[in-house]
Amino acid sequence: MKYLLPIAAVVFTMSFVAIPLVWSDGPFEWGEHEEHEYKEYERRLTGVANIDSPLYREECGSCHMAYPAGLLPAVSWEKIMGGLEDHFGDNAELDDASNKAIKSFLQKNSSDNAYYRRSRQFIGEADLKNARIRISDSNYFRHEHDEIPDRLVTGNLKVKSFSHCNACHLQAEQGIFNEDDINIPGYGKWDD
Repeated sequence: MKYLLPIAAVVFTMSFVAIPLVWSDGPFEWGEHEEHEYKEYERRLTGVANIDSPLYREECGSCHMAYPAGLLPAVSWEKIMGGLEDHFGDNAELDDASNKAIKSFLQKNSSDNAYYRRSRQFIGEADLKNARIRISDSNYFRHEHDEIPDRLVTGNLKVKSFSHCNACHLQAEQGIFNEDDINIPGYGKWDD
């Protein structure tokens, strides 16, 4: 019984790849559309929504990694955007129109409004009640990083903090957090 779910997942995944092969008249070649659809399907399983707001990328990404909105619930983004005058020790205030547009984007794509597996894992009852403003304070984040020794992150001059996702997750800014893509500077591939 414990093997039933993994077997069903493999069969489902294989059918996704095999159906186009069976229906094709000749050798199957990925077209641009099919490849895009497959990458989006993969992202829904292992990542969060890609950032499609140029304003957010420009304003927030100019000081730090533009964190994918699906890593925090809407209440957390509301709290962050309402306190930009003291944004983790810096003044990050925006004009009213930019603040409103970015807040709308973040809330619309937040973990509690997204349909991406990783986003859904980032919300829990405690996360919604406490409106945490640090992704690294979420229960899911702590669970996923609990085996990584501090010396590889906070003691690593090339990483410095768990908030520097893109130091180890090479596709973090694209919303992809696949464990196979983790490369810790000065250490190499991470394999738990």
